[in-house]
Amino acid sequence: MNFKRLTHPAVKTIAAALLSLGLSSPAQADEKFKVFLSMSYIGNDWQAESANMIKAMAASKSMRDKIDFKVQVAGPNAQRQIQQINAMVQAGADAIIVYAISPTALNQVIRSACDKGVVIFTYDSPVTEPCAYQITVKQELIGPQTAEWLAKELNYKGDIIFVHGVPGTSPGDIRSNLAKETFAKYPDINIVAEAVGMWSQSIARQELSKILATRPWDTIDGLWMQVGCYTAASMQEEAGIPDDQKKPCVGEGSNGHRLQMLPAGTEVDGTTATYRPMGYPSISYASPTVEGALALKMAVEKLEGADIPHMNYFPLPLLTNKDIKLCKEGTWQELSEGCNVFSPTIVTNPGWFSSIYSADTPGLGLNAALIGEPED
Repeated sequence: MNFKRLTHPAVKTIAAALLSLGLSSPAQADEKFKVFLSMSYIGNDWQAESANMIKAMAASKSMRDKIDFKVQVAGPNAQRQIQQINAMVQAGADAIIVYAISPTALNQVIRSACDKGVVIFTYDSPVTEPCAYQITVKQELIGPQTAEWLAKELNYKGDIIFVHGVPGTSPGDIRSNLAKETFAKYPDINIVAEAVGMWSQSIARQELSKILATRPWDTIDGLWMQVGCYTAASMQEEAGIPDDQKKPCVGEGSNGHRLQMLPAGTEVDGTTATYRPMGYPSISYASPTVEGALALKMAVEKLEGADIPHMNYFPLPLLTNKDIKLCKEGTWQELSEGCNVFSPTIVTNPGWFSSIYSADTPGLGLNAALIGEPED
């Protein structure tokens, strides 16, 4: 049995003491924690999949009897997200899980919520307000390590296309800024075209099409993309460029991209002309879509009295061609054994993100990411 989070310090102290003894408060024993999810921009596969995994965690056997869970979407509008978080606090939220549209714009509303005893837990997109609990990969590693990989792949000379993520978000800005700093160390690496891809395969296609209208593939040596390598390889396939001449690409962990990274000729069920193994020279990094589910789990643990660090780092998946391993079923157990890409018969959407595994979320496998259902 669990305590509903109360804001009066003396009551919280008594509740924590009773919990430590395995006892419960009669007035609060049958109440669930009120937990809200505040999402921002959802116009891409990552956000939809992340929401599924959070919903699966909320529905899991270990969680469903503990929480009353609700979701709201603000879109790419910081003011709307601020209003929604205020409304959640007023509705009696015990914890709010947040994908922050901005690292700073939400600070005041987060501080106010913390002062009222609400646990705020951000995932993937950190904020600078110190009272928030947060989980993310070390975004500062992504730009330098992936840019360094591409520079080395090109022998430190070439013309590249650079595609940003969602402007204003911590992950998007940090990755792009530090990648550019790394490329700047090599005077023969030239960023000849830039675009904003919004972490979306469809928007990446639109933007690449605009670039290619004036700069054909034979003038491009490589691509650094926050999302879109699957699209870039597909467009090269459509242009008749053979596998051994496709341009090396840095990109997020979409299933289509990782499938393309498998050796050309690898037998995989359900492949198509572009959704197939190509031996595509790439590095695939990922903010795993399971981060939000972990944020929910840790927020509830905090409400139950656990000591949770304010900053939590998820190990950064950073995979080159040799690291890609095909999953047969996508159970949590199989994922724990190292597989990281799925056949098109299992995952029909190539833009879907295949970094879904965490050792700390047993029971959240493929169905959690696809349809929001835990294995239990």
